[in-house]
Amino acid sequence: MVCQTRLYFPADQHQFRACLKTIFTQRGLRFIFSTRSGVPDLLTESGTRFYGDDYVFVPGKDDVIRTGTAGYIVTFGETTYRALDAVIRLKSAGHDVGLICKSTLNVYDEEVMAQLAQAPAVLVAESFNVNTGLGSRFGTELLKRGFRGRYNNIGTHREGSGGLWQQMGYQGLDSDGILKSMQQLLQG
Repeated sequence: MVCQTRLYFPADQHQFRACLKTIFTQRGLRFIFSTRSGVPDLLTESGTRFYGDDYVFVPGKDDVIRTGTAGYIVTFGETTYRALDAVIRLKSAGHDVGLICKSTLNVYDEEVMAQLAQAPAVLVAESFNVNTGLGSRFGTELLKRGFRGRYNNIGTHREGSGGLWQQMGYQGLDSDGILKSMQQLLQG
């Protein structure tokens, strides 16, 4: 029997609960990252909870929070609700941008990767270090799958006081910063 190491960073309390319920009895090392403070529930376009009572967490499966034709933002954890706000604002401004929540950090969902490989633009937005986090290798994985669009990753890149909500804006990872980074990527 093979024991595997998995890294999880759920986006809200409901996904966290579902994740824990699913992986608790699995073999191998399981690391669940969480934030220091609460985050809002993620909502569907109709206003219901995305991770509702019927949601079942599937390790390695990415969640398509919003679809888009102009490009995608890929994110996880506490950056997800900020990215969702940016996506909503981009869509209202006429940019059909989608959002992917990648809560299993060290496994690639091939179905979603194929979808992203066809996208015109992909931005990874994360609270981990921009040089060593998910985004530092995600672009290479997209290239292996035939990606020919524009790519960028944003993450923590300045020294500061971690754990404070102001830190996200300071790092350009608040909703405004994510929106601006995606607009720049869309403009080429």
